[in-house]
Amino acid sequence: MATPVNWYKKFKFIVEVDGVARAGFTTCTEVRQNAELVEYREGGRLHPHKAPGLVTFPAITLGRGVCDDYDLYNWTKDCYDSAAGTGQVIPDLYRNVEIVQLDRDGAEKERLVLYDAWVKEYVVGDWDNNANEVRMEQVVFEYDHFDRVPA
Repeated sequence: MATPVNWYKKFKFIVEVDGVARAGFTTCTEVRQNAELVEYREGGRLHPHKAPGLVTFPAITLGRGVCDDYDLYNWTKDCYDSAAGTGQVIPDLYRNVEIVQLDRDGAEKERLVLYDAWVKEYVVGDWDNNANEVRMEQVVFEYDHFDRVPA
């Protein structure tokens, strides 16, 4: 008899960010790695040789409810201040972001470690006096590369 597979649930994750005390997020976009295609044709060959080229790692977007925690915003401000030339030291901007997959009981199954992440975009969220929901903020992270690490 086959062993049943314990599929990872989309809703069972937490995020850990260096220097951010409360990093509980509601949503997280997918983490991807893309390799460009290099094609090379030699004389008389009917189809090209294909090989991987440059590799890119697209940005991810995290969303959470707005609260009185300013750690994430302060990191965002540091990234802006650095880009504007107002004093933040570049190496201090890069932090590791870890997306932790949990099982049904809350035990860690794996981590996706995003290395040298920095805040590309920060959205405070909108307001609506007729809404019956929490105001949400979003942050877009760029990062150098990632590893998928089992627990």
